[in-house]
Amino acid sequence: MYQKIIIAGNLGRDPEMRYAPSGSPVTSFSVASGRKYTNAEGDLVEETGWFRVSAWNRLAEVCAEHLSKGRAVLVEGRLKIDPSTGGPRIWQDSEGAARASFEVTAGTVQFLSGKPAENGEMDGDVVDAEEEAIPF
Repeated sequence: MYQKIIIAGNLGRDPEMRYAPSGSPVTSFSVASGRKYTNAEGDLVEETGWFRVSAWNRLAEVCAEHLSKGRAVLVEGRLKIDPSTGGPRIWQDSEGAARASFEVTAGTVQFLSGKPAENGEMDGDVVDAEEEAIPF
């Protein structure tokens, strides 16, 4: 069996790097991916889906170094399935409302927007940061 998910969106917060008990670096960040469409009544509808992404090892280090809130990324990876639900992780917020979290383990992260240059413009580089073959 095989599964793959591809998400294009923007980081909702700065990435956070930590170390697993094994000593492996892991970086977590959230990605917002949205779509717009017109419903049957002619109203414009905007939907935003949030994904919690984890990157491991060298990919984690590269993501922590180069990503920041608002940067555009394309993430390819696999969904982490909650064994108790067979789907997304289900939890309750502080007000008791049911919430779901789509969690992704990244295999590849492409940086779609570059860092701002000194003049404030984006440099436009696309960096492909695969765990096994980092190009820099």
